[in-house]
Amino acid sequence: MSATKPFDIAIVGGGISGLTLAISLFKQNVPVTVYESASKFGEIGAGVGFGPNAVRAMALISPEIVQGFQRCVTHGEKKENWFTVRIGDHRKAGPDGVLKQKESQGLKVGDPVFEIHYTNNDLAGGVHRAHFLNELLKLIPDSISKLGKRLVDVTAAADGSQDTVLHFADGTTAQHSAVIGCDGIKSKTREVLLGAGEGKAVFSGKYAYRGLIPMEKAVEMLGQEIARNSQMYMGYHGHLLTFPIEKGKTMNVVAFSSCETWTDPQWVVKASKEKMLSDFGTWGPTINTIITAMEKRDIWALFNHPPAKTYYGLSPRICLLGDAAHATTPHQGSGAGMCIEDCYILGRLIAEVASAQDLGRAFQAYDEVRRPRTQKLVKTSKEAGMLYEFELEGDDLEAIERNFKARMSWIWEADLEQDLERALSILAG
Repeated sequence: MSATKPFDIAIVGGGISGLTLAISLFKQNVPVTVYESASKFGEIGAGVGFGPNAVRAMALISPEIVQGFQRCVTHGEKKENWFTVRIGDHRKAGPDGVLKQKESQGLKVGDPVFEIHYTNNDLAGGVHRAHFLNELLKLIPDSISKLGKRLVDVTAAADGSQDTVLHFADGTTAQHSAVIGCDGIKSKTREVLLGAGEGKAVFSGKYAYRGLIPMEKAVEMLGQEIARNSQMYMGYHGHLLTFPIEKGKTMNVVAFSSCETWTDPQWVVKASKEKMLSDFGTWGPTINTIITAMEKRDIWALFNHPPAKTYYGLSPRICLLGDAAHATTPHQGSGAGMCIEDCYILGRLIAEVASAQDLGRAFQAYDEVRRPRTQKLVKTSKEAGMLYEFELEGDDLEAIERNFKARMSWIWEADLEQDLERALSILAG
């Protein structure tokens, strides 16, 4: 076993990113402390998807993460299928309900138009965030976590050590060789690094209703085929997803709509059934049935980060990871997966260096390899949301299908080991 490193790392944020990086560092004998603002570990939201690239990254960090993922993962009955794509909006059909451009096939609103398959047979699927977080927690000792620690500032140490000092809301401080910001879309570490203006996330023009339907009820309403597999319904300035979660006990519903601005200081607000039905007023009976049956409707405003000019700084020594670096909209189901990839690359780079003075070079190599890929995700994800809502290719179903089928392979088929080799060669200079 390699010797313990002569430096220590503070991770700010105990979500999926923070804990995955902690596992990586802990397993490589890098002293690490996780600071979490909440009084206990937890994740908001129900389902989160991981593509094949993300599960490969988990395996490269630790096979035990994949084992935890397998205990939580829910697949549709068609495992190779990411989504079956249907048109939900009646405005794309003639008076007889047959879709324009699909008259020769007789396809109607709600019928399957095409399928998006994973581009390889590697493990992928969705998990319940809190359940997966619990699996990650099993892989690190309790002693490395400090709860109830809300970060308010990060400064360079005044003792000449080049260390970084974390300042918390409870008046305490902590000194470490470097800070990794895994503190999400409203990241304090990002604000410290980039400034309050550049650090802030911006509204993406989309919001999402989220709700759940017990699977028994969903099957009764929609039939086995639709309820137990992942569906996407497209339309004008809106789209709706349904997919199984919690090992098939529940059907998750996420319905997206568009607006120019978001003025509410809260990003998650309660929604009435009436508002949702009015947003989807021109959609077919299937969508009406789903909306009416949804339990607990919340609206989530969807924000993303403008591209950061850097993911790291040296005074104080900070590096951003996951949503703190590149928060994205969910339209390509790959935000969380990019966080896991970040953890693989950064974890290995940190473990490679011999001293705290070399951490800056590790951060630079990570930034050079990861920033272009992760910022491409933020950009293409926003475009994907427009594609599904007839805003990118218009309502041309042939063009939408061509675009969609070519969208995902660069994400799912990434050669992460080659990316690491490139990062290590940059580190070696």
